[in-house]
Amino acid sequence: MEIKTDFLVIGSGIAGLTFALKVAEFGSVAIVTKKGAQDSNTTYAQGGIASVFGTRDSFDLHIQDTLASGDGLCDQDVVEMVVKNGPDRIRELIDLGVKFNIKDSPDAGQPSPGDVPELDLGREGGHSRKRIVHAQDMTGREVATALVAHVKNHDRINLFENHIAIDLITMSTRMQRGLVTTIHEDRCCGAYVLDQDTRQIKTFNAQTTLLATGGTGKVYLYTSNPDVATGDGIAMAYRAGATVANMEFVQFHPTCLYHPEAKNFLISEAVRGEGGILKDSAGKPFMHKYDPQKDLACRDVVARAIDTELKQSGDDSVFLDISHKDAGFIKKRFPNLYGKCLSFGIDMTREPVPVVPAAHYMCGGVVTDMLGRTDINRLYAIGETACTGLHGANRLASNSLCEALVYADMAATRAINDMQNQPLEFTPDLPLWDEVGTTDSDEGIMVSHNWDEIRRFMWNYVGIVRSDKRLARARHRIENILKEIQDYYWNFKVAADLIELRNIAVVAELIIRCAIHRKESRGLHYNIKYPVRNDKLWQKDTILRRPFLG
Repeated sequence: MEIKTDFLVIGSGIAGLTFALKVAEFGSVAIVTKKGAQDSNTTYAQGGIASVFGTRDSFDLHIQDTLASGDGLCDQDVVEMVVKNGPDRIRELIDLGVKFNIKDSPDAGQPSPGDVPELDLGREGGHSRKRIVHAQDMTGREVATALVAHVKNHDRINLFENHIAIDLITMSTRMQRGLVTTIHEDRCCGAYVLDQDTRQIKTFNAQTTLLATGGTGKVYLYTSNPDVATGDGIAMAYRAGATVANMEFVQFHPTCLYHPEAKNFLISEAVRGEGGILKDSAGKPFMHKYDPQKDLACRDVVARAIDTELKQSGDDSVFLDISHKDAGFIKKRFPNLYGKCLSFGIDMTREPVPVVPAAHYMCGGVVTDMLGRTDINRLYAIGETACTGLHGANRLASNSLCEALVYADMAATRAINDMQNQPLEFTPDLPLWDEVGTTDSDEGIMVSHNWDEIRRFMWNYVGIVRSDKRLARARHRIENILKEIQDYYWNFKVAADLIELRNIAVVAELIIRCAIHRKESRGLHYNIKYPVRNDKLWQKDTILRRPFLG
């Protein structure tokens, strides 16, 4: 089955939905998302969106905070573009009906379109000023709900839920028993997509394709990310020949709830921004030993500090304590966190919350220019899937949603311009998916076993603190697993779990190779053999192209 569309958007987070709404005025749009429209990392984002609105804040301060967090690897031009465009993108969200907290009156009515509200601004680690625009502690959910409502009401946007992309299609795509192979110098003209309800594989023929599939957290055993975060866009782009970079820089959020029944539940950095203090099991604060900013240090510093404390003490968790603040304030500022913790028997107004680090955000990804373009013609990547140069070696808290909004706008403007000034015909005679010679799998254990093994050795060997020996072990294991997956993939019909396994294996390999390559410690990459930053040799991006030649 072939579906023709002017714009194909793969992913339904803030980046993909914003892009879709902007380009829909100029052509037909198909949004492919592998679960429901709101099943994305965006929905899980609690803290907010970093942007300059405060009278004591400035673009220069936000730029400097971002550069400092990025530890020498940020692209300054990109940082300036994102920071300076952020306020206008937030105003657009307000015009779409997103209800951010208003200063001193969270329940007040929203301003008229075009007006600038006096926003209630929070502060998070690494920020020198209050600049986090938020909707209580459920910012992502509020934004996603508004965007999805507009998408579903738009007559030029078709939403394909429960559809998972398998591979990109380029002009040189050829089929060999279901395996897509490509040549790098090429143009993207769509994707093969599995309808999970009917098990039918559809061929999407598109003028422009956007990857906005989110992050890679499920590559690790412990993560704040939802189950959909399997790095699909990065893996597909790499297989198609696009350049990826900086995959070693995996951000581990310092504070995820530690409880046997609490899966993937993040304790927002905003808790520390409002005065929360990290303590050990004896109730003693410890962040003063690691950074002058104490509990408001950047995430890489805090995560390593907690990892060090746990290794020294043998404890299962540390504790985040905000119980010294007024109980009414806590319930009002963090209603979602308060309710969730209470459901596990933890009253954060009276006692500290047990927390541990978990994989949270990928700072690397598919390399793009300042318009969101990859090095494959008519293929764009934005959001966490992309490596734009904003985050460098460590993302500043709450910069991700701002980046997604700004790049969605830049990419949409460029894609519309291409359609109007360089129109293309739909690619004729795209090869349909070929399942000849394949059967339904009778070896599901291969998928589940390898899925579990990858996530465990990535956590143990390629986690917060790394070593050459651990990385070598990880590389040996992933090479064997990739061979097993390739043999399996050729012989059986594709299913969602196999597609995701194939993708996390590719992403794991990319992370491992980048981590082995970088012989220093910088930002989110810490190797005990090379504990210091080396600007003379390593103040540069780690670039990977298929096949890996580094």
